[in-house]
Amino acid sequence: MPRAVAPPPSGEFTIRLQKPFNGQPTHTVDVIGEPNRPASIRQATYSGINKANEKAGDVPKDDVEELMRLVNTLRGFPSHPSTDVYGADVKVDFNTFEIQWSNQDDDPTAGTVSEIAGEQKDDFQRVAESIEALARTFAKKDSAV
Repeated sequence: MPRAVAPPPSGEFTIRLQKPFNGQPTHTVDVIGEPNRPASIRQATYSGINKANEKAGDVPKDDVEELMRLVNTLRGFPSHPSTDVYGADVKVDFNTFEIQWSNQDDDPTAGTVSEIAGEQKDDFQRVAESIEALARTFAKKDSAV
């Protein structure tokens, strides 16, 4: 079931990856921007509840377009509010003008990890790895913590 979140203005999007799936984050990646333009990316690591390190940068337009194509493949994938149905210990949220999705949404049809198709698990993992790769590649500048 899609979340009841207002879409961002004028085609903006936000994508967030968080590790672990439940509990206090140890690692987050945020990508914010608009389609067909470069986007901002922030990667943070945490020590307890405090940010230990934060890096920022810009993602080129071509990489933003590829990321949006990948993220849109998750449309309609199952999700569960308390169980990581993809077995990746990663939470991914995205909010675009067209769709709002999170693998932590309340989806009564989600089932369990063993019931999710292997192809969907692979697709989800590919999206999560792509978001992390963008952070490693472009979030290089120290940011105020």
